[in-house]
Amino acid sequence: MKTSDFFYELPEELIAQHPLEKRDASRLLHVNRTTGELEHRHFTDIIQYLKPGDTLIMNDTRVLPCRIYGVKEETGAVVEFLLLTQVETNTWECLCGPGKRAKVGSRFIFGEGKLTCEVIDVKEDGNRVVHFDVPAGNFFAILDEIGQMPLPPYITEKLEDQERYQTVYSRELGSAAAPTAGLHFTPELMDKIRDMGVNIGYVTLHVGLGTFRPVKVDDVTKHKMHSEHYWLPKETADLINKTKVKGGRIISVGTTSCRTLESVAKKFDGEIKEDEDWTQIFIYPGFEFKCIDALITNFHLPESTLIMLVSAFMGYDNTMNAYNTAVKEKYRFFSFGDSMMISD
Repeated sequence: MKTSDFFYELPEELIAQHPLEKRDASRLLHVNRTTGELEHRHFTDIIQYLKPGDTLIMNDTRVLPCRIYGVKEETGAVVEFLLLTQVETNTWECLCGPGKRAKVGSRFIFGEGKLTCEVIDVKEDGNRVVHFDVPAGNFFAILDEIGQMPLPPYITEKLEDQERYQTVYSRELGSAAAPTAGLHFTPELMDKIRDMGVNIGYVTLHVGLGTFRPVKVDDVTKHKMHSEHYWLPKETADLINKTKVKGGRIISVGTTSCRTLESVAKKFDGEIKEDEDWTQIFIYPGFEFKCIDALITNFHLPESTLIMLVSAFMGYDNTMNAYNTAVKEKYRFFSFGDSMMISD
């Protein structure tokens, strides 16, 4: 299967540049993955596709304001640092631009001295390993003060309320991007879902910027995924197993929750257990799902690993038909865009 098989034409004006005033006011395209039938609804209608005894699994990661700008001690040159992965306390793998200004041994000052850092290594892919010195206070508190939200490159408008790039249930700091399928949920809608007898459980997968990296090989199977850290707590594992025993469905909210659940199921040969690890799982057509029964997700970039995951779950023809229909019906696309639910 070729990467180009997952291309679709998307007018630029359909790329959502800002969130709607109300989180749950987005549109919802429901796709029956068995018949391919499409239904055009609003996100609040999602309760009509849920049943008592079902379990929603949500990714409770919280996005770090991890875009910071440093001034080089020697020259005063400004360099952008994008924190990707915490290597150890106050040491991070970062994207730096312009990279030529961030050589090993270079030192930078942030927020008029609130943070300083030294570049201690350059990795094969060009990423820098950077150690931060925190003269006073907590590193994450300072990051909150001086950092900017790392919005995807296709969003060019300024985000006035940074909290709109967080889910209402976010709590575990560590992501470089939001698990955007969850952005549509409000506390009120979640209460309604619980009241109808649907369970809600949480996993944590810290989303890396590899999410936005294009697939650069023609043969899909040759693509190498970035690595992301996840945690599936015992409480959630028990909830999933209980749901399955009772005949309920496991509904993944987002591709990140899906990748977590399927990584654990693959690791333990179909079983779901408490687990903390790193995953490079790549889900594309032909993948055998062992955990999830339904998926709630946004609309993804052409030729991305995420549209490949969706295609693996509901079939290639259904996927391309759903996407082309969404374009025709002028749905809003990507992080701040509309939603899709895929179930039988």
